[in-house]
Amino acid sequence: MTTTPRAAGFPASPARRLAGIPEIRSFFRTNSRPIYFVGPTAFNLLGIDRWVRNFSYIAYYDSWDGHHPRVFAPENRPYVEFESSEQINNYLLRDAEVQEYLRRRGGVPMVAMVFFDEETEEICREQGYKLILPPDALRRRLDSKIVTTQLGNEAGAPSVPNVLGGADSYAALTALAAADGLGDDLVVQTPYGDSGKTTFFIASQEDWDACAAELAGQQLKVMKRINNKAAAVEACITRHGTIVGPFMTDLTGYPELTPYPGGWCGNDLFPEALSEADRATAISHVRKLGDRLAREGYKGFLEIDVLVDVDTGAVYLGELNPRVSGVSSMTNVTAGAYADVPLFLFHLLEFMDVGYTIDVEEINERWRDLAAVDLWSQLIMKEPGDAVERILAAPSTGTWHLSGDGTLTFGRPSNDWHEITSEDEAFFMSQCRSRRHQTLCPSPTSSSVRGRTSARQPGAGRNTPITAGTRCRTRRATRSVLRDHHWRSTLRPCTAWTQPPTG
Repeated sequence: MTTTPRAAGFPASPARRLAGIPEIRSFFRTNSRPIYFVGPTAFNLLGIDRWVRNFSYIAYYDSWDGHHPRVFAPENRPYVEFESSEQINNYLLRDAEVQEYLRRRGGVPMVAMVFFDEETEEICREQGYKLILPPDALRRRLDSKIVTTQLGNEAGAPSVPNVLGGADSYAALTALAAADGLGDDLVVQTPYGDSGKTTFFIASQEDWDACAAELAGQQLKVMKRINNKAAAVEACITRHGTIVGPFMTDLTGYPELTPYPGGWCGNDLFPEALSEADRATAISHVRKLGDRLAREGYKGFLEIDVLVDVDTGAVYLGELNPRVSGVSSMTNVTAGAYADVPLFLFHLLEFMDVGYTIDVEEINERWRDLAAVDLWSQLIMKEPGDAVERILAAPSTGTWHLSGDGTLTFGRPSNDWHEITSEDEAFFMSQCRSRRHQTLCPSPTSSSVRGRTSARQPGAGRNTPITAGTRCRTRRATRSVLRDHHWRSTLRPCTAWTQPPTG
């Protein structure tokens, strides 16, 4: 079996080597090392426990009320107004119940999560846990939209026509854009933060005045505004090269699902997400950027947004998220994952003491072909509102049936979306369920549906919307939920019922 050259920055593999996908599958099926996903909920990597023996979830919110055999949530959870997912994760790692649970299960815990910081790294050092993620300092540097643009340019993976610089007035902004021929209809981004909250559309003095306070003193990415189609994709940077997952479209700004005009609220995975030519170009861009990031010392999982100019056909890199993301749950149940292994397992291999051999070219080719047959959708439902409400009852996590008129009826309890078999079923994940505790929900509430549609994780805080998720098998279910609003009266009782999103 052939391999691509080992990426720069990766150490030589130890003596033991796994030869190809079959041996990698067997390795994880017999894994004896304790591996944990820590987060506000189990959402992002839900279902990985089907592939990896000794993989468990440590969550602040238990969506199954103790009935999921692989989810542990501490009993003693005093009300805390968390401001971020990092705070929730650090709270869990310091929690006495969690530490006793890890001690009781034995071994050196290997810990993964979506968001972490220097405090997380310090806790893991103190407790003797192995944090299986790139260093926080590297991740933060690469999280900058400015750095992403520069590295992409160096790698030959271009962004939308842009110029980098600062502007303290509308006149300065237009002068900066004019020097690079970007026109006067502009998209301006600040280096850090959720793109839905740090992206500004400026075509007039009035537009500038409305966001001047956020832009003043910042290094800016100023782009020409294009008529674009967006797609999201996850990849894994390995010692053998970059493996690229399936492309999916983003659902953004639906007022039924999110309080934010440009807010992310779900994804569609379907063959026409990108044309064959656009998919090939996008894969090339992602692999080039991945190889460049490897030279920076980054390895493992990441998510990249790709933009296609529908007027010119040009394909551009968008935003980089150097982490497990809200679309990871989709990536890990696609046809490509079942043909080989879920993408996240390649991430695990990079942080485990084992060598392995794979043919990256062959895997990428196979996954590109399988993208022509796969259908999945997910909805992330947030409900805007200012009140803090107490959860007294919540819809059950599990499989729900979708009727022709859009009505949802609870079918059966289930642990994840792998059991969904038809377009009339959806897996709903309620992310603040608790029969044992009455739970306060800060600010706006939401939930998500997944049919062969799911939820984003919480990063609680008084002004953070609460989220839950649904996953569906086909796009018909997604469009039906968006078209018919019976789901809102079915899934949202008079009390609040979900949880805040990550990121």
